[in-house]
Amino acid sequence: MIEQFHNPKASARLSPHKQVRLARLLLDRRYDTPITIEDLSREVALSPYYLIRTFRHAYKQTPHQYLVGQRIDRAKELLRNSDLSITEICVAVGYESLGSFSILFRKVAGLSPSAYRMSSRPTPKPGYIPLCECLLHGIEDQPDL
Repeated sequence: MIEQFHNPKASARLSPHKQVRLARLLLDRRYDTPITIEDLSREVALSPYYLIRTFRHAYKQTPHQYLVGQRIDRAKELLRNSDLSITEICVAVGYESLGSFSILFRKVAGLSPSAYRMSSRPTPKPGYIPLCECLLHGIEDQPDL
């Protein structure tokens, strides 16, 4: 479906509301690539300023704010669920500069990427030992404090 919208002439036939939805769809699919407001506006056949205004009206944030949010959300997911280095995650979500990524991540998430990774990893709970094993080996039953 999206391939038909890569043609700005086809995009120009859409209503402004559909063009803004298309812009959001493009940001969702291309969050990991460099994209400028000029590129995005050309894709959806709207002027950059009109795209920003209508996107903000529809989604309560600018396309750039939305893109940053998408990238940081994906980075959080990768930090929680992968062993990729922070530099690899930075590149995987569309940033070229580790410094810029770290600053934006801290601003949005409230923690540095490494602190987020450490805090989001579940701490292993002690294993359950059946009472019969405790009695057999002389381990005293201690209630959780």
